[in-house]
Amino acid sequence: MTTVVIDNPSASRFEVREDDELAGFAEYHLFKDEIAFLHTEIGERFGGRGLAGRLIGTALDTARERRQKVLPYCPFVRGYIAKHPEYTELVPQDDRARFGL
Repeated sequence: MTTVVIDNPSASRFEVREDDELAGFAEYHLFKDEIAFLHTEIGERFGGRGLAGRLIGTALDTARERRQKVLPYCPFVRGYIAKHPEYTELVPQDDRARFGL
């Protein structure tokens, strides 16, 4: 199986695909130099394969490359950052407490 993560700006979301089939997505909202992650969803039949982690890891790496500040409103994204502290720096210092980071 081929797994890819892409940014789909026309839908305001990152998507993870397996063999060109949509397996899940992370919705976001852009404002100036910020990316606010709102919701992450993986299709039921794609669960348990680590796709959500791969999706969010790629989305956060992309935000870093683009020098975007990350606002993790989505609980999954917040949890991912908490488990991977190398991404904490993407969340503005003044917002970390609000997100429990």
